[in-house]
Amino acid sequence: MRLQILSHMRVSPYLFVAALLACSGYLAARAQSSEPQIGQPAPEFTAVDSQGNTHRLSDFRGKTVVLEWTNADCPYTRKHYTSGNMQSVQALAQKDGVIWLTLISSAPGKQGYVDGPGADALTQSRGAVPTAVLLDPSGTVGRLYHAKTTPHMFVVDKNGALQYMGGIDSIATTDASDIPNAEPYLKEAMLAVVNTKAVPHPVTKPYGCSIKY
Repeated sequence: MRLQILSHMRVSPYLFVAALLACSGYLAARAQSSEPQIGQPAPEFTAVDSQGNTHRLSDFRGKTVVLEWTNADCPYTRKHYTSGNMQSVQALAQKDGVIWLTLISSAPGKQGYVDGPGADALTQSRGAVPTAVLLDPSGTVGRLYHAKTTPHMFVVDKNGALQYMGGIDSIATTDASDIPNAEPYLKEAMLAVVNTKAVPHPVTKPYGCSIKY
């Protein structure tokens, strides 16, 4: 009996450590899979842009950052580009010193996928003025942010905290004539963050085409 107890005492610490490691792994996986939260640090990422330059979100600390998920073949995306709506907000961002990162998370062979030169050609043809177009063909950054649609918009403040996530505006259609009547959620949020004011609608429902991971 005494040998059995001693043997049990010798094994228990190993079982405890194993259980602790398993729990830590579970918590880490849960944290990675959890959706970003308003007021919390925006998920850090590293991505290569259309011209081969590497960018980290933390590189832009001290500036407001907008993240825009796009797919040029999506009619919801076309609504905001053919009307000039997206470009006008990008130009306003540029004027206010905001970093605008357009992300393409379509996988190779799926709708919306482009390589670097293709992304640059799109930027030029659409008259877009993002700070950079980030290529995310593996979907790593998109999944990190739980990006669901194109467009799907996020605003990060100068301290690296997420302050807005959701749709570009309030009317979920492909009709450009609806834009003037929509509440411009993204524009409102961006300007509020730039001016260190509360965001009127920090979380809204994104609309558009599903991202083609």
